[in-house]
Amino acid sequence: MQAFLKGSSSQSVKAPKPSSSSSSSAGEKKQRAVPWVEKYRPKCVDEVAFQEEVVAVLKKSLEGADLPNLLFYGPPGTGKTSTILAAARELFGPELYRQRVLELNASDERGIQVIREKVKNFAQLTVAGSRTDGKPCPPFKIIILDEADSMTNPAQAALRRTMEKESRTTRFCLICNYISRIIEPLTSRCSKFRFKPLANDIQQERLLKICEKENLQYSKEGIEALVRVSEGDLRKAITYLQSAARLNTEREITEQIIIEIAGVVPAKVIEDVLQICYRGHFEKLEIAVKDLIDQGYAATNILNQLHDVVIEEKLNDKQKSVITEKMAEVDKCLSDGADEYLQLLSLCSVVMQQAIHNT
Repeated sequence: MQAFLKGSSSQSVKAPKPSSSSSSSAGEKKQRAVPWVEKYRPKCVDEVAFQEEVVAVLKKSLEGADLPNLLFYGPPGTGKTSTILAAARELFGPELYRQRVLELNASDERGIQVIREKVKNFAQLTVAGSRTDGKPCPPFKIIILDEADSMTNPAQAALRRTMEKESRTTRFCLICNYISRIIEPLTSRCSKFRFKPLANDIQQERLLKICEKENLQYSKEGIEALVRVSEGDLRKAITYLQSAARLNTEREITEQIIIEIAGVVPAKVIEDVLQICYRGHFEKLEIAVKDLIDQGYAATNILNQLHDVVIEEKLNDKQKSVITEKMAEVDKCLSDGADEYLQLLSLCSVVMQQAIHNT
């Protein structure tokens, strides 16, 4: 006990040292608090994964400091926002980046009034053609409109005129998931680039790099499961990886942990429901579907997994087409806010009906 007290008293004499170490540890904590999606976001265009065509065009544009209006479209988590932010950082440098780039997201108000005022006022500002570090800098600004497919048609129409008038001082980059929701006059004014879902090997490579940097224990099956459940969405994969790392700090990241975090329905559960459908017991089917919902599985996840399994089942093409058509209807109803239990029961009833006709 005395030895312990002596040790504590000697520590109290050297007060300044722990304070500096505590401040550094506080700095470390502050660093760790950043979500991994932001921490490992590409800092330059070369770091963008799997989008070779876009990267090649942007690198040529950066060399000549001449950028057209851009339209990036494709599934979420494929690097659309990261690519244009990295390009903007390379063009303007860290000092001018804040002044030269205006980023508006779907969470911001982007009605026709904002396009007429905020965007138009920012677009009209003229800028110099040099950076503070002496490097050449393009004499234009960049306006990034993320999730542009959620903008109203009148707002998109108002943007069309601003794009034309301010072409000398401003470049626009529209980012969306569905290009069909962007009006034709806007798409014709932009260079269009499609972002592909990331290939499994590219995703795996990125995830393994993050695991090494964060000193994580992982199994090969765990990383493969992560790639499989994310379906080409790297952002989703990194988020799941961080969740798994935080929940299991001492243990390695296994396939089972990833499946639990992602809310994936176990294959056996899906198989059991299909077997009940094939036997034609409607009362048992009601109980099975109710159990699925009561266990907290998302109806959209169940629907996606049922789709994958039904496609591989020994049913003829006509039966599969009837079932998949019903799946499309159920998906639409679920997105409109319909009751999950009733929709899944309706779908399983169609599967049962087709399976009975098959026997």
